[in-house]
Amino acid sequence: MLKRIVQACFLIIGVTLGIFLIPDLLKLINLDDIPLLNNPYVSAILGAIIFYLLTFWAVDHVVNFVRWAEESLVKVPITDIIFGSVGLVFGLVIAFLIGYALNAIEVPILNTVAPIVLTLIFGYLGFQVGFKKRDELLSLFTKKKKSNEEEIDPEAAPKKSLKILDTSVIIDGRIADICQTGFLEGTIVIPQFVLEELQHIADSSDVLKRNRGRRGLDILNRIQKELSINVEIYEGDFEEIQEVDSKLVKLAKLTNGVVVTNDFNLNKVCELQKVAVLNINDLANAVKPVVLPGEEMKVQVIKDGKEQNQGIAYLDDGTMIVVEEGRNYIGKHIDVLVTSVLQTSAGRMIFAKPKLLEKAL
Repeated sequence: MLKRIVQACFLIIGVTLGIFLIPDLLKLINLDDIPLLNNPYVSAILGAIIFYLLTFWAVDHVVNFVRWAEESLVKVPITDIIFGSVGLVFGLVIAFLIGYALNAIEVPILNTVAPIVLTLIFGYLGFQVGFKKRDELLSLFTKKKKSNEEEIDPEAAPKKSLKILDTSVIIDGRIADICQTGFLEGTIVIPQFVLEELQHIADSSDVLKRNRGRRGLDILNRIQKELSINVEIYEGDFEEIQEVDSKLVKLAKLTNGVVVTNDFNLNKVCELQKVAVLNINDLANAVKPVVLPGEEMKVQVIKDGKEQNQGIAYLDDGTMIVVEEGRNYIGKHIDVLVTSVLQTSAGRMIFAKPKLLEKAL
């Protein structure tokens, strides 16, 4: 169907150009005195035949170009097309107004060249501004809509904030369990540039990275299909920003969302940029049981420690317990007394000593 449309366009162009150009061509070669040739119908037929013959060579190239343009436009988010088109219209309007003002100068060269140059420059600038500032324009309209709603119904409950996931928290996997428990309310937002980064990791030649990337994609499938939580894909991008973390911060600012991560550096950047952030490592540390010096617990010593006669045990949540004089109890379950608790950036560490040793003393 597309091929026939292109061929029809070629015939229409051939007929039009034949009517206007072939008479001049006949004058150039001194054949305009032949009545049969100097006829608009004959000129139209000749132009149609010439361009029909051209279709055998050019139609495939034109069809391939149209299909490529169609596929490219289909992949572009509708918001990009709308705001880019609006910017283009504004640019062309400005170019027309400036060109209209320049026509009053009545300089032939200026009046001929200036409108073309202004149309190209302002059309390009308008499209680029509308395309690259689409997120800010969207947030502007969203804020106006929210303010109007607040004026109409001041007692209305505020909307639940968006939770924007970064790559590290998706690969970590615990986010799915947290969502399942219902501790995260509102809408889970997964940016398209985070999905692309996950896909690059999943396609890596390194086995460990590839497995991490595939695990992240499996976690997303679980969140989207198995859990009763609203999940949205943000298809926009910030092409002027290269780093994924910086894009996440920008997106959180525009949408008033909350970044969910377990990346220490991204956590600090969000705090500096005054962006709300949830770190699941902080959540994991917060829900660990509180242990006070003097408490008694039963543990299994599994290996020796760094210092002499030390043993190492672990709680069910992974908290490490350093048992003084516990090397002789490796592989055994013993009762210990907590002597001190050390909180570090990596987590909590508990120091204890065997209860039997305390009784002996």
